[in-house]
Amino acid sequence: MLNTIRGRIIAVLILGLAVLLLITAINFWNVFSVNEKIRIIENYDDLFNDILEVRRYEKNFILYKNVNDLKESLEYLDKAEDLARRLALNISELVGSEEFDHFMSSLHSYRQVIVKYTVSDNDQISQSDITLMRSRGKELIEFVSRFIDIKRKRIHRALSRSVVIPFLFLLIFFTVIILTFRIVVRDIFQPLQLIERTTKEIAQGNFSPIDYKARTKDEIFDLVTAFNKMAREIDEGQEELVQSRKIAALGTFTAGVAHEINNPLNNIYLTAEALIEDFEQQIPGEAKELVLDILYQSERAAEVVGNLLDFSRSEHPSYTELSVDDVIQRTVKLVKNQLMLTGINLEMEIASGLPEIKGAQRHLQQVFLNLFLNAIHAMPNTGELTVSATTYSSEYIRIDVKDTGVGIRAEDLERIFDPFFTTKGVGRGTGLGLSVTYGIVKEHGGYIEVASEVGKGSTFSVFLPVVAERPEEQDGRPNSHSG
Repeated sequence: MLNTIRGRIIAVLILGLAVLLLITAINFWNVFSVNEKIRIIENYDDLFNDILEVRRYEKNFILYKNVNDLKESLEYLDKAEDLARRLALNISELVGSEEFDHFMSSLHSYRQVIVKYTVSDNDQISQSDITLMRSRGKELIEFVSRFIDIKRKRIHRALSRSVVIPFLFLLIFFTVIILTFRIVVRDIFQPLQLIERTTKEIAQGNFSPIDYKARTKDEIFDLVTAFNKMAREIDEGQEELVQSRKIAALGTFTAGVAHEINNPLNNIYLTAEALIEDFEQQIPGEAKELVLDILYQSERAAEVVGNLLDFSRSEHPSYTELSVDDVIQRTVKLVKNQLMLTGINLEMEIASGLPEIKGAQRHLQQVFLNLFLNAIHAMPNTGELTVSATTYSSEYIRIDVKDTGVGIRAEDLERIFDPFFTTKGVGRGTGLGLSVTYGIVKEHGGYIEVASEVGKGSTFSVFLPVVAERPEEQDGRPNSHSG
């Protein structure tokens, strides 16, 4: 639960609410306790007043020797004794049971003296009884005064707690607000500001991912991960779009150039060929070699023009359902002699039961022919060429063309599919082979990737979409994977 922002906010709110409920309960208990203490202290006041009345009648009897005063005092003494019994537990809790027993003993002793004179109707009281009565009455007043003093102090403490509780309530409330605000600012607002800045940078063409160090995998972490994935896909799509536009623009340009060159080139070739055929006997040997060189160079130029026309070709051929295995096997036959002459060992790893693809046979053969020829050129002193085909996913087939040649430098990998870019020597390549390959694969709804290490070789991976299976063909169709 605490791994998410929502969970942390809910946890803080629940904790704060629980503490507030606890404080509220304590406050209610405190109010109830104060009310109970006030009710009890009123009983103490009644007890104190009853004893004061007893003492008043006591003084009247001593002064006026009227027995009726003692009888009146007995009524108040009964009330005081009844209150003392009702307050027995509270008094014992205040001062202890021993002191309460002492209080009740004094009260009983005081009663005995008063009863002594009310029963006999003797108005003559001895000095010893007067002393005893006064001392016991004084003790009773001191006892009750002490009880009341302790009880009032407790009420004051309870009232002090009642004053503190609202401030404690406010403190916890603001603490919850601050913690919630901190979570919102730290875990929501700051990452969103970072995403906002990155969005503006993406609008300016900078597709760098968000550098977000997450403490937990919460909602913002998922959002940033999805955002970085989106930015990466946009960046890749942008590169593909630029590459496609570049190829389209160059295709239009090269088509015009190729057509313009093709006509005079044909005339040169036909003229040189006619010259050889018609005047072969009259041409000196050295001149004949020059004419043959013209024919050879014209053929080379015608090959370049053919590549240019292939590169610029924009028509959409009709696609049919094809077997990848068949396309690869047909293409391998075209380079079999070159493989034998260069001493290159060919390894074929074609998984069985591959789903069919939809495409143009000749164009796909051109894709693999370009890749095979590049691999052969990268291994002038023998090597190994591995061609593998597997089911990559439910939507794509993957074909890898791997060589053990010289490899491609890291700085050249970014431009490897650019038109007219080549790592071969002058006169050995036009730089259009991989561009044409890229364009054909793109037209077929696929994509191509390359991985290379200098001195160890390169791997070109072609991903082509498979034909959607018909419902009746889905059962029992093998899905092979090969390393």
